[in-house]
Amino acid sequence: MTAVELPFLTADLAGVGGRIRERPEDFVVEELPAYALAGGGEHTWLFVEKTGISTIEAVRRMARALGAREGDFGYAGHKDARGVTRQWFSIRKLEPKRAWTAHAPGLKVLDVSRHGNRLKMGHLAGNRFEITVRGVGEDAEARARKIVGVLERRGAPNGFGEQRFGARDDSDLVGRELVRGSAEGALKVLLGAPKPDDADEQKQARELYDAGDLAGALSAWPGRNHHEREALGRLLRGAKPDQALMAWPKRLRFLYVSACQSRFFNAVLAARLERLDRLEAGDLAYLHRNGAVFKVEDPAREQPRADRFEISPSGPLFGYKVLLAEGQPGELERKVLAESGLGLDDFKNPLALKARGERRALRVRLGEPSVLAVGAGAERAMVLKFSLPAGAFATAVLREVIKTPG
Repeated sequence: MTAVELPFLTADLAGVGGRIRERPEDFVVEELPAYALAGGGEHTWLFVEKTGISTIEAVRRMARALGAREGDFGYAGHKDARGVTRQWFSIRKLEPKRAWTAHAPGLKVLDVSRHGNRLKMGHLAGNRFEITVRGVGEDAEARARKIVGVLERRGAPNGFGEQRFGARDDSDLVGRELVRGSAEGALKVLLGAPKPDDADEQKQARELYDAGDLAGALSAWPGRNHHEREALGRLLRGAKPDQALMAWPKRLRFLYVSACQSRFFNAVLAARLERLDRLEAGDLAYLHRNGAVFKVEDPAREQPRADRFEISPSGPLFGYKVLLAEGQPGELERKVLAESGLGLDDFKNPLALKARGERRALRVRLGEPSVLAVGAGAERAMVLKFSLPAGAFATAVLREVIKTPG
């Protein structure tokens, strides 16, 4: 279940409609750092603005510009390719003067500093968003304010957005095959299984792969699909499927496993969406101050803390070490896992990078929201600003406001 398929928390309130992402500057996101940089240390940090490319592609282009390895870079999170994003990257033992030369198509270095540590996934306080919705009606601002008011009071659904599942909406299927330990199955989704809306050249490459013509598939894949081409090249040189998968960076393989976990989390969230701010017996309550969880024995006693947004119900990102809830919440979580055909121990598989799993809050706090109508007539638009904690998706807020896929 993607974010688009999730029900609406504000289903009783009409959305503003309109059009999104008509221009890159219509979707702007900037990282909010978790801490101030020391100004010294062996790691050079680059604050980069990227336009129209993914975080992984940004790393690839910077590595090429600096003559570095992609694995040398650290970053706190993956940012959507569709828009303008400003985020930090770190690289060890790089002279700050050289960092300023990391410019590449779609990239611009805005700032350079030093710090003692590498930047790691999740090491940010959150993100600030500025989103322009075009072609809205005269009452868009009033409608948006009502919806934002509910989200501010009850919390925004903490579901995973469509970008987590890839352009073909199948990244979770790759991840599921990795969890099952099937490298062949993962390659089938990655390199074959054509879809009607695939680009013609990619569709041909996938059809050739499914037909067993690896050389033809390699020739058909566009040059920009370097990961697909490298995996095929390895297969043609006699590599086994699991060896061919090693052509894909570890971070990319992690994204596929994460997409699998995300799909299941969205299913749990969908089942509890109408009461996402209400605790139940057996819940594992999520402490927003530090991410710890504890079992809820007495919901009535703990609910005031949830009302103050100190704690929230949580759901699982399945892994072999994840804690599952008890009571009715636990029954739901075990049902979702059982229907997937997977077990927690399956996540120990090396192909799944031995995913441990964790708990994730079902809702997040909407920070400093603002709504402003601009323009008039056919040029009427609405600018929506807000912040979210690390790991939360702006699309979870945007789709509630516009009530159309986002």
